[in-house]
Amino acid sequence: MEKKKDHIKKLSAAGLLIAMGVVYGDIGTSPLYVMKAILEENGGLNTVTQDFVLGAVSLVFWTVMLLTTVKYVLIALRADNHGEGGIFSLYTLVRRDGKYLIIPAMIGGAALLADGVLTPAVTVTTAIEGLRGIPDFYQKFGNNQNVIVIITLIILLFLFLIQRFGTDFVGKAFGPIMFLWFSFLGLMGLMNIPYDFSVIKALNPYYAIHLLFSSENKMGIFILGSIFLATTGAEALYSDMGHVGKKNIHFSWPYVLICLMLNYAGQAAWILHAKGNASIEAIDNLNPFFQILPDGWMIFGVVFATIAAIIASQALISGSFTLVSEAIKLKLLPRMRIIYPGKSIGQMYIPAINLILWAACSLIVLTFRTSTHMEAAYGLSITVTMLMTTFLLYHYLLQNGPSRVLATLMLLFFGTLEGFFFISSVTKFFHGGFVAVAMALVILSVMYIWHRSNRVQENASQDVRFKDYLPQLQELHDDEKIPYYQTNVVFLVPRLEEDSIPQQFIYSILDKRLKRAKVYWFVNVEVTDEPYTEEYSVDMMGTDFIVKVKLYLGFRIAQDVNVYLRQIIHDLMKQGRLPKQPQHYSLTPGRQVGDFRFVMIQEELSNMTRIDKWDRQVMQARLAIKRHTVTPERWFGIEYSEVTYETVPLIVGETRKTWLKERKS
Repeated sequence: MEKKKDHIKKLSAAGLLIAMGVVYGDIGTSPLYVMKAILEENGGLNTVTQDFVLGAVSLVFWTVMLLTTVKYVLIALRADNHGEGGIFSLYTLVRRDGKYLIIPAMIGGAALLADGVLTPAVTVTTAIEGLRGIPDFYQKFGNNQNVIVIITLIILLFLFLIQRFGTDFVGKAFGPIMFLWFSFLGLMGLMNIPYDFSVIKALNPYYAIHLLFSSENKMGIFILGSIFLATTGAEALYSDMGHVGKKNIHFSWPYVLICLMLNYAGQAAWILHAKGNASIEAIDNLNPFFQILPDGWMIFGVVFATIAAIIASQALISGSFTLVSEAIKLKLLPRMRIIYPGKSIGQMYIPAINLILWAACSLIVLTFRTSTHMEAAYGLSITVTMLMTTFLLYHYLLQNGPSRVLATLMLLFFGTLEGFFFISSVTKFFHGGFVAVAMALVILSVMYIWHRSNRVQENASQDVRFKDYLPQLQELHDDEKIPYYQTNVVFLVPRLEEDSIPQQFIYSILDKRLKRAKVYWFVNVEVTDEPYTEEYSVDMMGTDFIVKVKLYLGFRIAQDVNVYLRQIIHDLMKQGRLPKQPQHYSLTPGRQVGDFRFVMIQEELSNMTRIDKWDRQVMQARLAIKRHTVTPERWFGIEYSEVTYETVPLIVGETRKTWLKERKS
């Protein structure tokens, strides 16, 4: 695994290309809709002035420069967790500072997942709407939005269907295509800047600040809601660091930034040139991105934009899978079935999440129909994620930065800046932003239920001392009058600290049904702060029939317990710590390992328990959600093993007393 981490950190031409395809998809499709949104919110092409256009481009430039370049490329990429990035990786780095830090991590993660639903809908719809610029298409369909919606839905369906096959093959083409896309953006910008060289003045931040307070700006400070769309992919840039390494991002970003800014400047120059042209001002849903294309290039531009939108969507879908996987390992979401169709562990597929994302994206397209309406919903959730990342970065800098003063300045500067963007984006709430907020709240609610219920169980669980039951376990192990329940009986326990163990596992062996075995295994999985840890420790308590195993697995490692146990039992037998288990009847000659049975303890909330009403609701919600998630045997990779389920009452808090009186006859 060390080789993998060394490889992804290595600066290379291939790495630079992969960075183009994986990291910049979201921010790379922003020119499709940013200037369009700014124009529409201000009343259209006929209302703008030179100062307005210069101020808008200046705001875009300095927003991308400060938020993306300074905060994420220069600061956030330093906060890597063994090469991995993203809000959950950042949380694992700083969580020792306080339990409350789980709150910003959950809020940011939920908002980022909600953003992942909106991005495919917005980018693909915007690209397809460019078809109206093709005379033959417009002549046949005009402004019929139904055609756009149907094409968009078909593309989204195809995109989500191919997820189950993995993206190794398609992924190899992403880098070169996106490199050509950014080159295309830069070239189109360069071809249009000569319309009005005054757009170069936009590099001066004076124009950005002046526009915020200018009467020409009809939106006032709320124009930042549209400006922010230019940097929505910054968080994805940090989240995808583990796929390409920070060095490849550092070296590829300048080229991406230059191409993006050239395109925005080219669109601005075209707007200044086209202002006053009645035929252009009369165009419905005017999009400067497609208008700056040379005659005859429209169909090429639409196809290229659609491919770029698909790649951007693919990157966000893959990022959503990774984000959910990390949340599951950190016990913030229920277990879901995870498939690894590609050749690398980074290529994962979560069927349930894929279905939810497809349904949500399709519903948004059907409901909002036009990209203009979707843009109103877009951006609000990601401002929340950025604010949460800033807060967690502050704690990271407190631990690892040069001084507390610089950490505080970073928090104040970016917190204030993103606060303004958040306030300006809140105006979108009633125009569609409520959709993103609703999705984020649903995800956050599930995270809260899972986290809170885990805490309730941990605080109320009854543990017993293992050593107190060793004599009984020894006697049961040696009692030949009782037939073997199984050669190896395995319990997956939620915690395994020193000499304590949850009572229900001893109860299962001694009271539920006597379980005589040659070896009792008690296995606990601890998710480490590092992404790719694969280690274990063993405590046999001075016996040759009890094995307490602690698996230390990174938050990106599959928890295939069956595979790990096969290795551990062979290791222990080679060391002479565990007697061999020769099998007389077997397909494998000379087999020295016996059969296994995994005993899974299912918990049902007992009616006898007395707990706070809110905690009861949380626990009942948890149990209801568990019925619709992946089974433990699938999650732990034991679906082809012998598995037995036992139900035990979940007693949280005090037991309810009964006061029955005997009726005298």
